[in-house]
Amino acid sequence: MGLLDSLLGGLAGKSDTAGGTDPLAGALNALLTQNGGLQGLMSKFSQGGLGEIFSSWVGTGENKPVTASQIQNVLGSEQIQALAAKFGVDPAKASGFLADYLPKIVDKLTPAGQVDPSANHQQSLAALLPSLLQSFSGEKQQT
Repeated sequence: MGLLDSLLGGLAGKSDTAGGTDPLAGALNALLTQNGGLQGLMSKFSQGGLGEIFSSWVGTGENKPVTASQIQNVLGSEQIQALAAKFGVDPAKASGFLADYLPKIVDKLTPAGQVDPSANHQQSLAALLPSLLQSFSGEKQQT
């Protein structure tokens, strides 16, 4: 929960950032960019043997779960460590966060049930982050 708290804290203080870009959007955009967008990310998951799982996130049915270690294997330790360093958390927490929320993020970025290569996912991500984070926050506060 430390990473989510850190991310939500960053959003609460986003008016303090010069460009007005919150750290979560920046980190998720970087993750997408580094992996060639959603198509590249889908390809990476397929190459890692998790194509069926990723496809469930894109499709209109139920999202299949993924584990933190599967995320680590697909994305590699460098990307996980970079994300963790950006938020000052342990890489295991960053992997856990991605395992919990990447399926939901990909699902929201593909409302038609398919990856649109011409879509501006960075813009879509920025537009959906406030409601997405509110739902994440609501889930975590029910402890």
